[in-house]
Amino acid sequence: MKEEIAALQKFMDTVIEYCVQYSFSVLGAVVVLIIGFVVASQLAAGIARLMGKKNMDPTITKFTAGFVKILVLMFAIIISLGKFGITITPFIAALGGLAFGASMALQGPLANYGAGLSIILSRPFVVGDTITVQEQSGVVEDIRLACTILNTEDGVKITIPNKHIVGEILHNSKTVRIAETVVGISYSADPEKAIQAVKKAILEIEGVTDNPKPQVGIQQFGESSVDIGMRFWVPTQKYYQLLYAVHMNVYKTLQREGINIPFPQRDLHVITNGKGAEAKVF
Repeated sequence: MKEEIAALQKFMDTVIEYCVQYSFSVLGAVVVLIIGFVVASQLAAGIARLMGKKNMDPTITKFTAGFVKILVLMFAIIISLGKFGITITPFIAALGGLAFGASMALQGPLANYGAGLSIILSRPFVVGDTITVQEQSGVVEDIRLACTILNTEDGVKITIPNKHIVGEILHNSKTVRIAETVVGISYSADPEKAIQAVKKAILEIEGVTDNPKPQVGIQQFGESSVDIGMRFWVPTQKYYQLLYAVHMNVYKTLQREGINIPFPQRDLHVITNGKGAEAKVF
């Protein structure tokens, strides 16, 4: 019983001695960490506001603010470790070894971060642009170090790893997308009148951009119709909505102007050779 009491007393003495010797160091380290966190957060927020006022790219703004915050926190942690007399040299060496091992084991995931940094610095596209890559198309919603997020017209979010973007063929149509369609008119109709009517019908639809202006002309000569081709630009998020609206307005306009939209026809010729009638389709 006396031995147990002596062991407990020794443990309590050790705890008291540790608290007396290191209490101020622990308190100082905690204070440094708290101050470092507050300063890092405030500094990052200030940088984000300043870059936002200068209308800088949101992706670069987010990246810069985050990098500064991490840098300040690292300094705070180094100072806190110094309160305990701990040198950071062994930690740096260990982190270097871990980083090398991780780079060998995680080349795929780490490649995404390298590609993400390349996208942020080179800026082949920015948030709000409409891009097509790897047969995926949509409006850029967010650019992260690991991936890029697209938003389609029907609200589907597509996440593309950045390593599948860098080095690939990339189509960037900015904030709008081209729509191409065709309407046929009768060979007896005036093509110039039809072209003007179609142009007017397209521009009457709210949302169709007038810069660049819609392009309308004879695209080809079909078997039963003269095909009028249409090319116009619409916001990506309203692509199908505006395409269908243009179709309806073009149809109504041509009807109102008395321009016929033909359907496939075949002529039936009956040839009489004296022995009876023989029908042939031409």
